Amino acid sequence: MRRTYPEVLSVFFLLTYAAVAAPSKPAVGVNCNSGQSLNSAISKLDKNTPVTVNVVGTCTEYVQVVGFSNLTIKGQKGSKLLQPSSSAGDLFSTLLMIESSKSVTVDGLNIQADTTTVPAVGIGHGSTDIRLRNMTIVGGIFGIMVFESSQVSIAYVTAQDPGFATLGIYDLSDVHLEHSSFSNSSGALWHVGVALGASHVTMYSTTITNMQQGISGGGGSIVDIVNYNTYYNTGGSTDVTINNPAGTNYNGVVIDTGGSLNVNSAKLVINKAGQTWGGTTGGVLISDGAALYAVSGFLVIAGSNGQGIVAMNNAHATLLGTTVSMGAHGGLVAANVSSIDVANGSSLSVVGGNSVDLFCDTGSTITGTANLSGAPTSQCANLLAGDTVVLP
Repeated sequence: MRRTYPEVLSVFFLLTYAAVAAPSKPAVGVNCNSGQSLNSAISKLDKNTPVTVNVVGTCTEYVQVVGFSNLTIKGQKGSKLLQPSSSAGDLFSTLLMIESSKSVTVDGLNIQADTTTVPAVGIGHGSTDIRLRNMTIVGGIFGIMVFESSQVSIAYVTAQDPGFATLGIYDLSDVHLEHSSFSNSSGALWHVGVALGASHVTMYSTTITNMQQGISGGGGSIVDIVNYNTYYNTGGSTDVTINNPAGTNYNGVVIDTGGSLNVNSAKLVINKAGQTWGGTTGGVLISDGAALYAVSGFLVIAGSNGQGIVAMNNAHATLLGTTVSMGAHGGLVAANVSSIDVANGSSLSVVGGNSVDLFCDTGSTITGTANLSGAPTSQCANLLAGDTVVLP
C-alpha cells in the first residue's frame, strides 16, 4: 500500500502565532529627524513592560533589542534605519539586532545596510515570537539572519540586493514566511533567496527573483511549501514562485545532506532555472540522502535551461501530479543510486517536451511511469510501470 503524505504544518507556529485580542500598549515616540536616538530610547525601557515605540524619520545607528518581552517598534510613514559609517564594534552585531527576546514586532521600519560588514536584521539567541511586518530591507550580508534556535514570522517584507542571502536560517531555527518578495536586481553572482542550515522554513505566497539558488537547504533542513494562513487569508495567489529573468540562476531549489522539500497545499512554480550547459543545474536538485515530496499537482517546473528534477547520491523523490515541461535537458533525472517515484493519484504527472523526459544511470530507478501522461521520451533502462518489481 502506498504511503500517504499528510499536509505539513508547524504546530508550534499555529499555537504561537494564533491571532488573539490584546490590550493596547502604552507608547513612546522617537523622532530621529530631531536628533533623537531609537537605540537610546529602547535602552531606557523596562524590558518586561509591554510598550510600542513609534519611530519618525531616518535613524542612522545600530539598534540592539536584548532581553525584551512584548515590544513593538512601529515605523511611521517614511521611517528608516540606516547603517552609520562607524564600525559596529567587536561584538557580533547586525544593524538591527534582536536577541534573547520574545513577542517582539517590528512593523513599517525600512532598513538599509551595506553588503559586506553586517546583516541588516539579526534575530538570535533563542528569540521566540518575533514578527517582521511591512518592511523593505536593502543590502546587508544577509537581509535577515535567524540563528540559535529562534522562531520568526515574516510577512509583507521586501528584501533585495544582499551581499549573500536575503534570508538566512540557521542553528535549529524556525521561520514562517508569507506575502513577501526577495530579489537580486542585477542577477550578479553569488546570491541565495532563502538559505538554511539545520533549520526549518514554512512558506507560501512569496516570490524569489534572480538568485543563483532560490532556496538552498543543507544539514537536514526542511522546506515546507504550505498554505498555512496563520495570520493573513487575503485571497489571491498562494504560490511560491522562483523566477530567473537575468539568466544567471543555477538551481531553483537545492536540498542536500538528509534534508527534505515538501510541496503540499501551496504551489511551487520554478521558471527557466539552470544553465544551458546542464550538469546538475535546473529546477530542483536533491542529493546526499535528501528527499522531495510533491503532491496534488503543486510542483510546476517550466522551461528549465538545465534539468527539471535531479535526484542524486542516494536521494529520493515522490511526485504526484507534478509538471516538468519544455526543459533544455532532462525532465526527471536519477543518478548515483537514487530513485524517483511517480505516484498514483487523482491526476497524472506531466513530464514532456524536455530534451529527454526520463533519464537514469544503471544504478538508479524511475518507478510509476504508468502515472505519467502521454509518451515521455526515455534514456533509462530501469523504468517500472508501478511502484516496484512484482512482489511475492
